[in-house]
Amino acid sequence: MSGHSKWATTKRHKAVVDAKRGKIFSVISKEITLAARDGGKDSEFNPRLRTLIAKAKQSNMPSDNIDRAIKKGTGELGGVMIEELLYEGYAVGGVGLIVEVTTDNKNRSASEVRSTFSKGGGNLAGAGALAFNFKRMGQFLIAREKIDEDSLTELALENDADDFIAEQDHYEIICGTSQYDLLADALGQAGISPDSSEIAYLPNNLVSITDIDSAKKVLKLVENLEDLEDVKAVHGNYDINETLLNSID
Repeated sequence: MSGHSKWATTKRHKAVVDAKRGKIFSVISKEITLAARDGGKDSEFNPRLRTLIAKAKQSNMPSDNIDRAIKKGTGELGGVMIEELLYEGYAVGGVGLIVEVTTDNKNRSASEVRSTFSKGGGNLAGAGALAFNFKRMGQFLIAREKIDEDSLTELALENDADDFIAEQDHYEIICGTSQYDLLADALGQAGISPDSSEIAYLPNNLVSITDIDSAKKVLKLVENLEDLEDVKAVHGNYDINETLLNSID
């Protein structure tokens, strides 16, 4: 989705974040396990792990959960193998969705994602059907009241951001995947907690949604996918203006 749509839907999601805190902890735990498995348990030399630990703490995740996830990744604790998977599909109106999954049971994940698409009026597509229409980039969304534009622009440029966009109520920083951890560290050191921070699939072209019925169906499908236990993130190429978003309960 566009940064503007992402910002508006991020604000909507914050209204129900407490109800999903267990899901958030589960997703971050799996990511920490994967980061520790791939880069080791020392966060000083594993920037991806360092970023995820900071994200976990911002979400008020208990330290014991963080330590346990790291030990699972390094093999100090036994556990099942976690895999990273990608599913692609369509919502109503030809909107494309990419669903990131971290799971210990890919058969369960595939079944749940397929069923959710079907019930939401969409359909699961084959591998590669949509990925070429998206680019993998780091994305940060930050409310304007957290920092002035000049200071954030300077910080973004100093840390090799690809793009900086100033909207009426928020900023958007885009960077390459290799710069994501560097920027996340820089923001943390500056005392700035982004409202949204992720390595996302950003669309090359957007599908404009102009009627309320289609907008409701797209958002409901995205929310239902995000509610699935194994789903880490959902990325889409839809663009819904904020006026229309604000009219949806």
